[in-house]
Amino acid sequence: MTELRTERLLLRRWRESDLEPWAAMNADPEVREHLGDPLTRPQSDAVVARMRADFEARGFGWWALEVRATGAFIGRVGLDVVGDDMPFAGVDIGWRLTRSAWGHGYATEAARACLTFGFDVLGLPEVLASTTVGNVRSQSVMRRIGMTRNPADDFEDPSVPEGPLRRCVLYRTSAGPRPVGPRPAGGRPAGGRPAG
Repeated sequence: MTELRTERLLLRRWRESDLEPWAAMNADPEVREHLGDPLTRPQSDAVVARMRADFEARGFGWWALEVRATGAFIGRVGLDVVGDDMPFAGVDIGWRLTRSAWGHGYATEAARACLTFGFDVLGLPEVLASTTVGNVRSQSVMRRIGMTRNPADDFEDPSVPEGPLRRCVLYRTSAGPRPVGPRPAGGRPAGGRPAG
């Protein structure tokens, strides 16, 4: 599994020691505000198992996110294949950080490293990102990393029950000039290009 490094962060494989802080994040109502109900510990552990398996199968996916100076686990960031049930296709980028890591620019720094990996290593022509209409913090990160939104692409997430989390926005960016940020270190991953 390829690891990526930025000035302040390490994007790395998941460790058993990550399971407890990851579960605490997923049980935090503020972290889950735009994601749905908090997760139980077994549900949270199952997400890590799926993320590990997907990364091994595809050569990319969700990295655990660590602050290099302290070794602290602060969440996840990565690239994922859009589900078949969505009204668009491709590879999307995402992040989820513990509350104590909010407001430090970590999501932007890590997302830039993921974009560089996606375009320069995986050869993706485009990367997508989506979130709920009300998630203005994530939308700000999307804009900071050079993504743009066409309101005509906004959609209702078919996997979410009727309610405030169903209406979503879609952002896009393509290979080519992007905002300058730290380049990740790391080689070509095992596996091939994503489908779609």
